[in-house]
Amino acid sequence: MATRKEVAELAGVSEATVSRVFNGVGPLKEATRRKVLEAAQRLGYHPNAIAQSFALGRSGNVGVVLPHVPKVHLFSAYYFAEILSGIGEALRENGRDMLVLLRSPDEEPGYAQLFRTRKIDACIVLGARDVPQQLAALRELRQEGMPFCLVNQRYDGERFSVVDADHVQGSYEATKHLVELGYRRIAFMNGSPEYSNSRDRLLGYRRALAEAGLEPPPGGLLEGNYSRTSGLAAAVRVGELRSSGLEAVVCANDRMAIGLVQGLRERGVAAGQDIAVVGYDDSDAARLCDPPLTSVSVPFYEMGRTAALRLLAAAQQSGAQAAEPFAATLPTKLVVRSSAVRRGGM
Repeated sequence: MATRKEVAELAGVSEATVSRVFNGVGPLKEATRRKVLEAAQRLGYHPNAIAQSFALGRSGNVGVVLPHVPKVHLFSAYYFAEILSGIGEALRENGRDMLVLLRSPDEEPGYAQLFRTRKIDACIVLGARDVPQQLAALRELRQEGMPFCLVNQRYDGERFSVVDADHVQGSYEATKHLVELGYRRIAFMNGSPEYSNSRDRLLGYRRALAEAGLEPPPGGLLEGNYSRTSGLAAAVRVGELRSSGLEAVVCANDRMAIGLVQGLRERGVAAGQDIAVVGYDDSDAARLCDPPLTSVSVPFYEMGRTAALRLLAAAQQSGAQAAEPFAATLPTKLVVRSSAVRRGGM
């Protein structure tokens, strides 16, 4: 398939001029327009319809899909608030609007229909899960050449555009930090394995233990749902595990870690004194927690901004360039506070 660059070379003009011809943006000399169209015809060049409609600003909207969970205030959650802020800022700078779309985990995603009805020109999906219904909807977008990007979720073996963080390294560093402080019996509280970032965090945790010649303690692999409530509920089980020697817990996000700290306190167990607790995300709440929470900083704002900028650029490409997915993995960083101190100093 011919590319815009090849058309430009044959016509003796710039790629920008080729874009202006096909997008109807002037002023242009008639002779120039004719040269471009003749070159395109000779090469069999056909501009990507989605990219062309985006360039024309058919709707001017970039859709951002969020999971709709009853009684959960997503916009107050640090994770979603930061990513949305990054997306919004990038779109504002580029004269685009953000259309927020809520989808229940149990309903048909219907992403492609949003494009067909011209509600959106491109799409960013947050909170995607590795389930057949979700995967089928994303494959449909991919097959029809509709520009979209996933944030903080990937599907191994699929050619989707993804912006993610290095969660394997982040969880590895958190667990290694506890090992270096002298802890040996370290539990891990994760979210659902339907999320690739949950699987990555578990991998990092296991890797750090294996390097130290350790294994997860019996019963030490706990699962929550990334909510404070699930961390609070886990305090009962963690309290039981302490009786068999549990020394520390790594949590896959701050909300679960803070719930765990609060639940343990209700049972007379003090994080940072009787047991070490490490969170993940480095949210504002991690600094306000009592004790302040050691946590892994994730650049959610930058992830949102990167996703929006890369998607805007990809949506305006044509031919093979438009079909090529992009990927970016941003680094994480461990932030040490007082919820985990050197073993023996507790």
